[in-house]
Order: sequence, then structure tokens, then C-alpha cells
Amino acid sequence: KKDGFFIHQTKYVYDLLARFKMEDSKSVGTPIEQNHKLGSEISDDEDVDPTMYRAIIGSLMYLTASRPDIMFAVCMCARFQASPKTSHLTAAKRILRYLKGQPRLGLWYPMDGSLELEAYTDSDFGGCNQNRKSTSGGCQFLGGRLVSWQCKKQTTVALSTCEAEYVAAGSCCSQVLWMQQQLRDYGLNFTRIPIY
Repeated sequence: KKDGFFIHQTKYVYDLLARFKMEDSKSVGTPIEQNHKLGSEISDDEDVDPTMYRAIIGSLMYLTASRPDIMFAVCMCARFQASPKTSHLTAAKRILRYLKGQPRLGLWYPMDGSLELEAYTDSDFGGCNQNRKSTSGGCQFLGGRLVSWQCKKQTTVALSTCEAEYVAAGSCCSQVLWMQQQLRDYGLNFTRIPIY
């Protein structure tokens, strides 16, 4: 467009819904249930076809290149690719149902604006039901433009919410330092980088 770039994968979303026969499904408002129980042992949870499950997850991973709104849910579902159960497939299909209701979302990069670097980070506490590890999330903006985002299970078990937040902040800071060095190579220098 004249005032910027809108990056989206709308056609890919429609192709994805058609590929997994979800065009006629009812849409939902969120990509994952609140207080989800993914990973918990459910007595009547049966095995599902791992090939189909991996195909869904792989397709959704490709979509996260322009859809940070599904990043957390896709990463949660990706943890169970070795032996997926019915509950995991239901969660993956919920992401597809969410995409059905929001197919045209994407990233907007306006032409004008500053080049200030900002970073945001957060984490849950013991969100993984299997080993009680926390999940860190972060995003980095360059002049109000989202340029990097991540969601990852922490490598250690945090003993408090404070510790989980510090681990997330450390991960975000390392990403910011890497970005700062890359931008220095292009001749941009920053005196202060706010991290929230």
C-alpha cells in the first residue's frame, strides 16, 4: 500500500482449512482454551494418527511467520508430536477453528516512523502439566513495527513466579542484544532500549 506493507497469509489459511476439512467448522474466539489441560493424563484419551497431527502442526508452524497470535497455542501443541492423543488433536483443530474466524490477520509495517527498539516479555509459572516448567514469551518492536517474537518452554523449573519472570527477561534481553548488534552493523546506535 502507499503508506506501508501488510504481510498476511490469508490464502494459505483458506488452503489449510480446506486441506484438513475444517471449512464448515464453527469458529472460536481464542486459539487455545483458557486454563487448558494439555499434557495432563486423561483416562479415555486415545492415540491418533501421528502423521496427520504432525502435518497440522507443521502447517501451523509455517503460518506463525505472519501470525504471532497463534504462536503460543501452536508451540503448546507441537510438544506432543511424538505420541499425540485425542485431546492434542482437539486443541490443534481449535487453532484451525480460530483461524476460520480470523483468516485475514497479519502484520502491518507503516512506511514512516521512528526506529526505536522496544521489547516486551512475560511468562507463566509452571504452565507445563508434565514437568512444571514455565513458558516464556517475548516480542521486539522496531519503531512500533513487530520484528521478532518467540515462545519457548524454559529449560529449568522455576521455584517462584519471580524466577520465571527473570528467566523470561533474560531470554528477551539476549534477543535484544543480538538485534542491537545487528542494527549497529547497519549504522544504527541506541542509547536506551526499554524492556517491559
